Amino acid sequence: MKRGTVLALLPVLAAQGLWVRARVPRLPEASGPRSGRGGAGAPLRVLIIGDSSAAGVGVALQDDALSGQLAARLGHAYDVTWELHARSGATTAQVLAEVTAMDLGQFDVAVVGLGVNDCKNGVPLARWVAQSCTLYDLLRTKYGVRLICASALPPMGDLPALPRPLSTAMAAWAALFDAALAGMVAQMPDLRRVRPDIAIDAQVMATDGFHPGPLVYAAWAEAVAAEVETLTQR
Repeated sequence: MKRGTVLALLPVLAAQGLWVRARVPRLPEASGPRSGRGGAGAPLRVLIIGDSSAAGVGVALQDDALSGQLAARLGHAYDVTWELHARSGATTAQVLAEVTAMDLGQFDVAVVGLGVNDCKNGVPLARWVAQSCTLYDLLRTKYGVRLICASALPPMGDLPALPRPLSTAMAAWAALFDAALAGMVAQMPDLRRVRPDIAIDAQVMATDGFHPGPLVYAAWAEAVAAEVETLTQR
């Protein structure tokens, strides 16, 4: 969407944004353990950080969210120790500050689910890239992470909760963030851009039409697990 078009549509986009905030239900984060150990095989330590999707909003239990499904998937081949540190509404700057302040130990893999709140909150793209690079470097140097699996920005134009033209504008902005993530991946050998291999529609999304449902979380976990296997096969 061209800049001139966006400017002309600003009153409509603002009104639709307020409508979405008022009409879309606020779903809770998934309940259940946020750390655990299970499986059999070589030891593998996994850290999951991010926003509401990483926190499991859209499903009732962590077992059906990213953390639970990833731990179960990896547990077929590894002795997995995992921790989840995520919350609804979190931006990259906020998670960076929190991870800087915390002392969580050492991990082999970090799964990062961030970017959507930065995108919808209007964080400048260059600032988001700089914050993301700082976060990735911190994961390496402080936590010993050898593989970073960063979630691709979702196809905002396909989210059932967003009406047009708001969805079109959000999709265009998210595409810029996602392209920037791909650019970071090209420069960082230990960084992967992970996208769930599943078509997004109302059938696979949560009841709010914005967050993942169990099938999307399963596809996300499968995509991360595939990247982990490339690490351990080296």
